[in-house]
Amino acid sequence: MPTLISGMDLAVLSSLFVTVSLLLSSTVVTINASIHIYDKDPFREVGNAYLLSGGSEGIVASLTNASPPDKTPSPSSIHDGLSYIRFENLTFWRSKDAADEHSDMEHSTGLIQVIIFEAADRNNIGGSAYGGQRAICCTPDLAKMEGCKQGEVIRRPSATDINWPIVINVQFSGKSLSTNIDYSEIFIKKTGMYNLFFVACDLKLKGMVMSGKTIWKNADGYLPGRMAPLKKFYVLMALAYVLLSIIWFFQYVRFWKDILQLQHCITTVIALGLFEMVLWYLEYVNFNNTGMRPIVVTTWVVTVGAVRKTVSRLLILSVSMGYGVVRPTLGGLTSKVLLLGLTYFLASELLDITEYVGTINDVSGRARLFLVLPVAFLDAFLILWIFTSLSRTLEQLQAKRSSVKLDIYRKFSNALAVAVISSVAWIGYEVYFKATDPFNERWQSAWIVTAFWDILAFALLCVICYLWAPSQSSQRYAYSEEVGEESDDEEAQSLTRSKLEGEISLVNQEKNVGGGDGASDQDDGSEEDKRE
Repeated sequence: MPTLISGMDLAVLSSLFVTVSLLLSSTVVTINASIHIYDKDPFREVGNAYLLSGGSEGIVASLTNASPPDKTPSPSSIHDGLSYIRFENLTFWRSKDAADEHSDMEHSTGLIQVIIFEAADRNNIGGSAYGGQRAICCTPDLAKMEGCKQGEVIRRPSATDINWPIVINVQFSGKSLSTNIDYSEIFIKKTGMYNLFFVACDLKLKGMVMSGKTIWKNADGYLPGRMAPLKKFYVLMALAYVLLSIIWFFQYVRFWKDILQLQHCITTVIALGLFEMVLWYLEYVNFNNTGMRPIVVTTWVVTVGAVRKTVSRLLILSVSMGYGVVRPTLGGLTSKVLLLGLTYFLASELLDITEYVGTINDVSGRARLFLVLPVAFLDAFLILWIFTSLSRTLEQLQAKRSSVKLDIYRKFSNALAVAVISSVAWIGYEVYFKATDPFNERWQSAWIVTAFWDILAFALLCVICYLWAPSQSSQRYAYSEEVGEESDDEEAQSLTRSKLEGEISLVNQEKNVGGGDGASDQDDGSEEDKRE
């Protein structure tokens, strides 16, 4: 009967994972991240304005004084300490009908305003409710009440800097169908969550579209603000996995003759974890240096992470079922476990690709929720299956009075309970964190939400490595149909001693009977003693 994760099973799963990842990455070669690209993106009607969102990211303040407006930073000087939002080839297109509606006598027609504001100043854009919705553009009524300029975005200076929010005016010339923005970049002097919007208050500009790109740069590179701390975090995690790998490899080589199939699976998880942390670091370094995320590279990193999470969960499930301890194989459950693993891999892969592959905005979309739910449901199902199996395994070990194995599994169950309680508590904190921060103003600490799950997975892996570390007595963990091997060492010695004493007593009784049969029995007994 097949084992849970044999060499052949791993080969089949690996081939399947590679095939899926190639299919997911075969359509596009590279994608943009902190470089936001707009390809004929349409303006949408919001309230009394036509609006297009240009992006939202956390940016730290420039570490040095901003260069003059006419000086464009060199692409090679990404570590120059400057933070900015740069506009490149931004072109606005209006319909021919919209151009014809403007008078020939007008030199500048069709006003478009580019607005950049920090999340704390969000209330400085827009005015009172107008028609049941917050007004963005100034109307004749609002012009009288608030003193704004009719036909333009309502703007009030920030309490900390009168130059913010920034509003840049762009206008069409005569009846031209397109116009460009003259500004090159806006330098960031204050750390915060910045938002970029393109707004048109002219009703004649209905149906307008925009093309071009904006580049969002932090002081040390192109990584979005909430992702920058993760680059250092993955270095620390990689070092932690290296340390664990060294300790495990030393024990692995030292007791290689006693290695069990279960310990091979643990080795695979350690290798996948180390490989994943290194890949994430390299991917973040490339992202920070270029502002681009090659889709093939990112998809491979995400795929390795999905494989690691899947194999880790299958390992915990198999251990909980008593694989290699209470039963030699999982029998008919093998196909069900592998099917669950494949389903979890696909759900996790799709979720991670949605989150990491594509344009990065610090404000995530609601569509991601539909991919979170399947993963959350599968995790809940796995937890239920794991603890049900673990309870059954503990009962079997207690019935067999395998004290050493029972002690190991009790420690394992305690560690799992702590992990589950920590996970539930952290999910509650994450929900609270996001619910109380709708505008992502606490973006500088948002990386902790992602880092926690990697730390928890590593801690649980360390517990498993400690409990099932290779040693001279590794065989006591292994399932065997022979009583001596299945029981603990002390129990095995006790049973063997009782058996020998019983046989010697039986031989002595037969000696007292006498006769030819007795001699024959004595010879048979001697042969049995020799065999023993």
